[in-house]
Amino acid sequence: MDLLEEYRRANFFFESGDPLGASRLLEPIVEAEPHNTAVRQLLARAYFNSAQLNGAETQLRALIDHDPSDHYAHHVLGRTLERAGRFREALPHLRLAAAMKQQPDYQDAVRRVETWLGKNAAE
Repeated sequence: MDLLEEYRRANFFFESGDPLGASRLLEPIVEAEPHNTAVRQLLARAYFNSAQLNGAETQLRALIDHDPSDHYAHHVLGRTLERAGRFREALPHLRLAAAMKQQPDYQDAVRRVETWLGKNAAE
Protein backbone atom coordinates (compact mmCIF):
# COMPACT_ATOMS: atom_id res chain seq x y z
CA MET A 1 0.00 0.00 0.00
CA ASP A 2 1.31 3.44 -0.92
CA LEU A 3 0.61 5.33 2.31
CA LEU A 4 1.05 8.78 0.79
CA GLU A 5 -1.40 8.02 -2.01
CA GLU A 6 -3.89 6.57 0.49
CA TYR A 7 -3.52 9.69 2.65
CA ARG A 8 -4.22 11.87 -0.38
CA ARG A 9 -7.30 9.79 -1.20
CA ALA A 10 -8.49 10.05 2.40
CA ASN A 11 -7.98 13.80 2.37
CA PHE A 12 -9.99 14.01 -0.87
CA PHE A 13 -12.81 11.98 0.69
CA PHE A 14 -12.77 14.20 3.78
CA GLU A 15 -12.77 17.44 1.78
CA SER A 16 -15.54 16.04 -0.46
CA GLY A 17 -17.81 15.55 2.53
CA ASP A 18 -17.27 11.84 3.15
CA PRO A 19 -15.62 11.67 6.59
CA LEU A 20 -16.70 8.05 7.07
CA GLY A 21 -14.95 7.02 3.86
CA ALA A 22 -11.91 9.06 4.90
CA SER A 23 -11.78 7.36 8.29
CA ARG A 24 -11.79 3.91 6.68
CA LEU A 25 -8.81 4.89 4.53
CA LEU A 26 -6.95 6.55 7.41
CA GLU A 27 -7.24 3.77 10.00
CA PRO A 28 -4.63 1.48 8.40
CA ILE A 29 -2.35 4.44 7.79
CA VAL A 30 -2.41 5.41 11.48
CA GLU A 31 -1.76 1.78 12.34
CA ALA A 32 1.27 1.75 10.01
CA GLU A 33 2.46 5.26 11.01
CA PRO A 34 1.33 5.77 14.63
CA HIS A 35 3.57 8.82 15.17
CA ASN A 36 2.37 10.70 12.11
CA THR A 37 0.40 13.54 13.71
CA ALA A 38 -1.04 14.89 10.45
CA VAL A 39 -2.65 11.55 9.64
CA ARG A 40 -3.88 11.07 13.22
CA GLN A 41 -5.36 14.59 13.26
CA LEU A 42 -7.21 14.01 9.99
CA LEU A 43 -8.51 10.70 11.35
CA ALA A 44 -9.71 12.46 14.51
CA ARG A 45 -11.50 15.08 12.40
CA ALA A 46 -13.03 12.39 10.18
CA TYR A 47 -14.29 10.54 13.25
CA PHE A 48 -15.68 13.79 14.72
CA ASN A 49 -17.42 14.75 11.49
CA SER A 50 -18.96 11.29 11.14
CA ALA A 51 -20.11 11.24 14.79
CA GLN A 52 -17.68 8.47 15.77
CA LEU A 53 -16.97 10.29 19.00
CA ASN A 54 -15.15 7.49 20.83
CA GLY A 55 -12.73 7.15 17.94
CA ALA A 56 -12.23 10.91 17.80
CA GLU A 57 -11.55 11.03 21.54
CA THR A 58 -8.99 8.22 21.32
CA GLN A 59 -7.09 9.90 18.48
CA LEU A 60 -7.18 13.34 20.11
CA ARG A 61 -5.93 12.02 23.44
CA ALA A 62 -3.05 10.34 21.60
CA LEU A 63 -2.22 13.66 19.93
CA ILE A 64 -2.29 15.46 23.30
CA ASP A 65 -0.15 12.77 24.92
CA HIS A 66 2.39 13.31 22.14
CA ASP A 67 2.21 17.13 22.31
CA PRO A 68 0.40 18.64 25.32
CA SER A 69 0.75 22.11 23.76
CA ASP A 70 -1.38 21.20 20.71
CA HIS A 71 -4.14 23.79 21.16
CA TYR A 72 -6.14 22.46 18.21
CA ALA A 73 -6.21 18.91 19.63
CA HIS A 74 -7.40 20.28 22.99
CA HIS A 75 -10.10 22.33 21.24
CA VAL A 76 -11.38 19.42 19.15
CA LEU A 77 -11.23 17.07 22.15
CA GLY A 78 -13.29 19.61 24.09
CA ARG A 79 -15.75 19.84 21.19
CA THR A 80 -15.91 16.04 21.01
CA LEU A 81 -16.67 15.77 24.72
CA GLU A 82 -19.19 18.60 24.42
CA ARG A 83 -20.92 16.82 21.55
CA ALA A 84 -21.07 13.67 23.70
CA GLY A 85 -22.75 15.66 26.48
CA ARG A 86 -19.69 15.43 28.74
CA PHE A 87 -19.56 19.16 29.46
CA ARG A 88 -17.54 19.02 32.70
CA GLU A 89 -14.81 17.02 30.95
CA ALA A 90 -14.93 19.30 27.90
CA LEU A 91 -14.49 22.61 29.69
CA PRO A 92 -10.85 22.24 30.83
CA HIS A 93 -9.73 21.32 27.31
CA LEU A 94 -11.69 24.18 25.76
CA ARG A 95 -10.31 26.67 28.29
CA LEU A 96 -6.77 25.45 27.75
CA ALA A 97 -7.10 25.78 23.97
CA ALA A 98 -8.53 29.29 24.36
CA ALA A 99 -5.68 30.27 26.68
CA MET A 100 -3.06 28.93 24.28
CA LYS A 101 -4.50 30.59 21.17
CA GLN A 102 -6.76 33.60 20.94
CA GLN A 103 -9.32 32.46 18.41
CA PRO A 104 -13.03 33.39 18.31
CA ASP A 105 -14.30 29.79 17.91
CA TYR A 106 -12.26 28.74 20.92
CA GLN A 107 -13.80 31.51 23.05
CA ASP A 108 -17.28 30.72 21.70
CA ALA A 109 -16.92 27.06 22.66
CA VAL A 110 -15.86 27.98 26.20
CA ARG A 111 -18.85 30.28 26.63
CA ARG A 112 -21.24 27.72 25.17
CA VAL A 113 -20.09 24.96 27.56
CA GLU A 114 -20.03 27.34 30.53
CA THR A 115 -23.61 28.24 29.70
CA TRP A 116 -24.56 24.56 29.55
CA LEU A 117 -22.99 24.10 32.97
CA GLY A 118 -24.82 27.13 34.32
CA LYS A 119 -21.65 29.13 34.89
CA ASN A 120 -21.06 32.80 34.30
CA ALA A 121 -18.61 33.27 31.38
CA ALA A 122 -16.73 35.85 33.47
CA GLU A 123 -15.67 33.27 36.09
